[in-house]
Amino acid sequence: MERTPHILIVDDDREIRDLLNRFLVKHGLRVSTAADGREMLMALQGGAIDLIVLDLMLPGEDGLTLTRNLRASGAAQSGTQGGAIPIIMLTAMGEEMDRIVGLEMGADDYLAKPFNPRELLARIKAVLRRFETLPASYVNSGTSDSVRCFAGWTLNLSSQVLRNPNGETVTISGGEFEFLHAFVTHPGRVLNRDQLLDLARGRDAQPFDRAVDVQVSRLRKKIEPDPKTPTFIKTVRGGGYMFTPSVTTPKPEEKGRNEVQE
Repeated sequence: MERTPHILIVDDDREIRDLLNRFLVKHGLRVSTAADGREMLMALQGGAIDLIVLDLMLPGEDGLTLTRNLRASGAAQSGTQGGAIPIIMLTAMGEEMDRIVGLEMGADDYLAKPFNPRELLARIKAVLRRFETLPASYVNSGTSDSVRCFAGWTLNLSSQVLRNPNGETVTISGGEFEFLHAFVTHPGRVLNRDQLLDLARGRDAQPFDRAVDVQVSRLRKKIEPDPKTPTFIKTVRGGGYMFTPSVTTPKPEEKGRNEVQE
């Protein structure tokens, strides 16, 4: 039986919470709500959440602070997909800087207020399609072609788990995974911003160039030996970005050893 995605709505406006609760439940989703960061953390501890819709303007800690803290602490790792729970941030209309900072903090998508609930539903479905929960049995027994190795790093394309050369898990957001996935599956190719957005987010991509630059910058901080002088993800003047490391797929026996270590 297919599991119903569980959405957490975090907004201090009760009318918005109630409206979105009724609308999303009507369209087949499970919904929990929270009015602030404290209630959000309680909801995360109470059950597996597949996606968070998080308002930027909240009493106490705002949405940017909450996103940053979740990504930094790994508290958003309670999702059923085994990685950081995707976050859609609700921002003020026309505030591009809020969107940029939200992406920098680790949000995966954004939607400006006021918005049509149908648009939010479409965004939720798009993000869930990109980071669809996989059965644990599939993740744990994935085939070798679901893993990519580069410069000592290992990225599992099924479970979205990234490990550094020491075998340690490195937390990445859903957005960061999207772009790293695009890079490791297209190494040595110059990808412009439109191509990267299309590879990472498909038809649901928004024409927002800074979104690409922000995610690339975040990735560099996670995987580059020296993010200030990147050697893995190189900027190509007038072209875009190129992933330079050699990317390999481990042999089945190597994959088995990696799983034992996990």
